[in-house]
Amino acid sequence: MENVRFPLLVYLALCLVISVLSQDQSGFISIDCGIPSGSSYTDDTTGINYVSDSSFVETGVSKPVSFPAQRQLQNLMSFPEGSRNCYTLIPKQGKGKKYLIRASFMYGNYDGEVSSPEFDLFLGGNLWTNLSFNNTPLPVTKEVVYLSQSEKIFVCLGNKGKGTPFISTLELRFLGNDNTTYDSPNGALFFSRRWNFGSLSDSSIRYSEDVYDRIWLPRKLGAENKEINTSLPVTSSNNSYNPPGLLMSTALTPTNTTAPISMELADTDPTVRYFVYMHFAEVEDLSLTPNQTREFEIYINQVKIAHVSPRYLQTDTFFLKPESQTNIKFLLVRTPTSTLPPLINALEIYVGNTYSQSFTSQDDDDAVTSIKMSYKVKRNWQGDPCLPNSYIWEGLNCSYASLAPPRITLLDLSNNDLTGDIPESLSKLKFLRVLNLEKNKLTGSVPSDLLKRSKSGSLLLKVGDNPGLCTEISCVKSNKKTLITAVGASLAALFILLLLSGVFWKIKKRSNKPVEQDTDSETRNRPKADSNTLLLTFSDIVKMTNNFCRVLGKGGFGTVYHGYYNDLQVAVKLLSESSAQGFKEFRSEVEVLVRVHHVNLTALIGYFHESNKMGLVYEFMANGNMADRLSGKCDHTLSWTQRLQIAHDAAQGLEYLHSGCKPAIVHRDVKTSNILLNENNRAKLADFGLSRSFQTESRSHVSTLVAGTPGYLDPLCFKTNELNEKSDIYSFGVVLLEMITGKAVISESETKRVHVSDWVISILKSTNDVSNVVDAKMRGDFDANSVWKIVELALASVSQNVVERPNMQQIVRGVKECLQREESNKNH
Repeated sequence: MENVRFPLLVYLALCLVISVLSQDQSGFISIDCGIPSGSSYTDDTTGINYVSDSSFVETGVSKPVSFPAQRQLQNLMSFPEGSRNCYTLIPKQGKGKKYLIRASFMYGNYDGEVSSPEFDLFLGGNLWTNLSFNNTPLPVTKEVVYLSQSEKIFVCLGNKGKGTPFISTLELRFLGNDNTTYDSPNGALFFSRRWNFGSLSDSSIRYSEDVYDRIWLPRKLGAENKEINTSLPVTSSNNSYNPPGLLMSTALTPTNTTAPISMELADTDPTVRYFVYMHFAEVEDLSLTPNQTREFEIYINQVKIAHVSPRYLQTDTFFLKPESQTNIKFLLVRTPTSTLPPLINALEIYVGNTYSQSFTSQDDDDAVTSIKMSYKVKRNWQGDPCLPNSYIWEGLNCSYASLAPPRITLLDLSNNDLTGDIPESLSKLKFLRVLNLEKNKLTGSVPSDLLKRSKSGSLLLKVGDNPGLCTEISCVKSNKKTLITAVGASLAALFILLLLSGVFWKIKKRSNKPVEQDTDSETRNRPKADSNTLLLTFSDIVKMTNNFCRVLGKGGFGTVYHGYYNDLQVAVKLLSESSAQGFKEFRSEVEVLVRVHHVNLTALIGYFHESNKMGLVYEFMANGNMADRLSGKCDHTLSWTQRLQIAHDAAQGLEYLHSGCKPAIVHRDVKTSNILLNENNRAKLADFGLSRSFQTESRSHVSTLVAGTPGYLDPLCFKTNELNEKSDIYSFGVVLLEMITGKAVISESETKRVHVSDWVISILKSTNDVSNVVDAKMRGDFDANSVWKIVELALASVSQNVVERPNMQQIVRGVKECLQREESNKNH
């Protein structure tokens, strides 16, 4: 009796857990469009909580629909005004997650026009679908699985001048943390079919049976097949697609045990790619009959794709990508050793789509949204500010790079009766080149960042005809004067006391300090090194390197030798005489190196200078450099995850040079051979700053400020004759492309030299398939979405328009997101 009770208790507990989980709607946004503002209700059939759309859309007119029985279709929101009207969804799970988004439309002749409205539906800046109704009495539903790359998801209705756009319901469902489910080329799968085989009723299955609220419709396959089922629970606990147990408890199987299951998709579009998901679970206990087995194979258009051995009461999902053809035929065929025919429980089919447009930069979107709220701007300011191009916000211009997010370059809010202060959020529009705030009633002062950019010539600032507005930096200072005076007065006594204490302490310290005489000019000229940096002699270097017996590498600045300092392995860079400009420059360089400390920058251990011999001693990096690892010189091929980790490490080092050092340090020679790897393949950036200090004077055709390596060097440097942070960005973009492709930066043929960026752009334009540019040595072991993201970052970084290049903070963030995605995929 106990043996029976224990499994029963476990089963009841499992049912309770499933029941509790199934009621969780924390990943749902369920909008009944057109119901009274602020109202909500719980649907009697599904238990889903629906809310009004008043907090999701700014425009629209609510209209009733007279006859539908389903409550969500009894009202709609119509949009007679404006060319585009948008709903803004902000799921709490955030960006980088997959969501099912479903929009439903029930015309029902709500306007009494007996018309056939036609309009566009957009998801973000991309066309989702074109909708036409032809006076149909039935609702039209569109569904997409979408990988969101932004905190906001815009669902917009575009007016084509062929009737008034409208919408009945809008639903969003979070699809869990495993982004490997419903894998898509670039974030979008359009729903085609979702079938429930062997259903015991004609009703659909959805929430709360399906925790993702997918709608499964019953499907028959002809009299030659029969329904089989089980009353026991079927589990999908280890299946990230998580099809509902009720769905998986039924199946279809041929009546004839030797017959196949046949299904055909007729009149399919040969220009698109179909994504097919078949769900299988054994619902018959084969152990009750001796020697019973069920095994079968899946064929698509007569090509064997997969072998299936369904598990009893356990769900297995097979993801298939058939070649695009006019007709796609599926056959499930019993194997020769199987005693039972095939079965199938459920099937999903989607159409893959590569979205060409991404979304406006998150920083720019946040900035103009803040401005919109501050100034109560109406206009057509809905949805994505820059996308699609035909619906760009009024008063904005944007720049569009090939594979980078658009950036706002012009903002015109002139003659809009604006009042109050100019918001600081305008300063966040880093790519803004023109700002027109003329003929308003603005007061206060112009933010100092905008004034500085205006004075430097990087921003055309128009603020005339604002009588109460101060346009000088002195105003910013005067606004703080009262506060500073008050605080200063209250702290004056304390300040004087501290000052006197400090003077007394300094005098006392100086009186206790022994007097030193420094008559050695070489000592006076030593770099100002920190206490951890060694000043070495050349004889020390000879001993360290065992008389320079092991060469690690050679470069433009000299030879690098392996050595030991005590028991610590070191790399000794002996600078060649031909590269050295003099001790003054060397000393300045060392002073830079010793003050820079970061986990992703090679640490300087010591330095030496005797006569014409100069050099640096660095920590030793056991696994060499990234260039050698990519070229195949090493036995071990770097995986995609390892490459992302290395890129993230190097990006953090470069970002520190640009943003963490004051003044900023420009590396000037970013390349894969300057990315060094330790024994765990964690990366550190080397040789920062050396290009400028040790440029040879003989190369008079290049400015002493411009150095670097062909292929990595920003072509714009030859026009401006100088290097800056954006030059480093270009070089790092080339590094990313080299990391993705495994190709040489410059490929030479008999007729021409091809840069890796030109090669990548050419391949993507001709095939639109990122796998065609990925290093073959990785053997397909990568996530296509993360590769796309890195390709976009890389191509934006090498843009010939420096304004379109991201900064290192943005690159670090983008690479980190891809690395986290890849690690999450590996963990699942």
